[in-house]
Amino acid sequence: MKRPIGAPCWIDLLTSDEGRARAFYTGVFGWTAGDGSADFGGYFMFLRDNVPVAGCMQKVAGVPAMEGPDQWGVYLSSPDAKATVEKAVASGGALRVEPLDIADLGTEAVIEDVPGARIGVWQARTFPGLTVFDQPDAPVWFQLLTSDYAGSVTFYEQVFGWQTRVQSDTPEFRDTVQTAGGEDFAGIVAAPDGDLAAGEAGRWEVFFRVADIDATLVRVVELGGTVLREPADTPFGRLAEAADPTGTRFNLAG
Repeated sequence: MKRPIGAPCWIDLLTSDEGRARAFYTGVFGWTAGDGSADFGGYFMFLRDNVPVAGCMQKVAGVPAMEGPDQWGVYLSSPDAKATVEKAVASGGALRVEPLDIADLGTEAVIEDVPGARIGVWQARTFPGLTVFDQPDAPVWFQLLTSDYAGSVTFYEQVFGWQTRVQSDTPEFRDTVQTAGGEDFAGIVAAPDGDLAAGEAGRWEVFFRVADIDATLVRVVELGGTVLREPADTPFGRLAEAADPTGTRFNLAG
């Protein structure tokens, strides 16, 4: 089905070592890496079967918007990036990168939600963002791990127009999902104790579908990454968590 406004539509990697990122992700997922764009600070795209599947940007020292750990960023679609930013600020969020036209591709912005997690906004023109989901070596799920569960749910409903469904509401696991037409698109999860670093407000997480989690984790380690959470069978399938050579976290789904 067509993905609703407010759903995840693009991901990119903010990294302190572009060269290692290129080698790692092409080796783990079989992607190819495009050339960096001189017009956009060296930003480049990873491709899966010649189709854009993610972006990547080398961090620049002294740029406030790039401060913090290396991380995968998630962008939610918007019909009007400027209006979305205004709603975000009015709803208790903060502006991190003001709306910027990216040639004729679209308009991007980066904001912080109520507790302070980074989230991108993408108003598409000629570039829609992700077009492949839930295929091997492509994103399958996106979720916000947050220190303020109730506040975050309200924020994404107000700012991005999410329709939501509570999937679990127990002391052990609190989870709300963005849903439309009987399909779920993203989640908000109350962070269990210890899952966020001291002072970390929250983070958006990306899950990549792979054909064989165990074999993929072998490649992760061979290429300098780390296994953070061994594969486990869950109600949502077989899942694992890993980090690339600079410590950027990502998840695998089998």
